[in-house]
Amino acid sequence: MSDDAWSDKRIETIIASLLRAGVAIAMIVVLAGGIAYVLRHGSARTDLHSFHGEPASLRSVLAIGRDAFRPRSLAVIQLGLLLLILTPIARVVLSVFAFALERDWLYVGVTLLVLALLLYSFLGLN
Repeated sequence: MSDDAWSDKRIETIIASLLRAGVAIAMIVVLAGGIAYVLRHGSARTDLHSFHGEPASLRSVLAIGRDAFRPRSLAVIQLGLLLLILTPIARVVLSVFAFALERDWLYVGVTLLVLALLLYSFLGLN
């Protein structure tokens, strides 16, 4: 593999494509869930006097994934939002590999630290 195959410009292009694709896929999933929700619950009366949080089944990544493939419209919307959150995390993962290919070990370490913090926050380990 030549050095040109993994030039900075090529890596930037791959990362930009990843970000665009991630946002587009997330948008499509949220839109599909939203349309399904409106079709099913569009005529339901809205209670604006009290706040009702998300059900427990929509607070866990595994439960959202399970329910989204049943399909339940609120879980599909939540899945789209998770995909949107995962898009920049995927960018950080790709950056780790890009820095490793360049043998820039300082940036690999820093990026791994950033990735660990993102995953810690995302998985709710706090």
